[in-house]
Amino acid sequence: MNYQYLVKAKAALKIRTFYRNVFKKYRHTYSYRNMQYNIDQAVDSFYLIEKSLLRRKPTLERWRLAGWHMANAGKWYYAYSIADDTIVIEDACHELNMHG
Repeated sequence: MNYQYLVKAKAALKIRTFYRNVFKKYRHTYSYRNMQYNIDQAVDSFYLIEKSLLRRKPTLERWRLAGWHMANAGKWYYAYSIADDTIVIEDACHELNMHG
């Protein structure tokens, strides 16, 4: 099936904020170019959901209670819903923050 993808601002913001904070903290060893690359990689993974990223049962309770699905790509976990032919990326969480 050919899906349309809708990315909620919250999901994209979490990725940008995470890598911006890494850049601020490790400025001498983590370059702006690395930050942009990591952001692009994480965002590009959105478009693999339901294609090569398998649907999983959410491990975060708030995602489970919302009735969302979960997919994992590398160090990122994505919460998403499906409405007809549209996948809505609702939230994103780095593996370091996958608790509660």
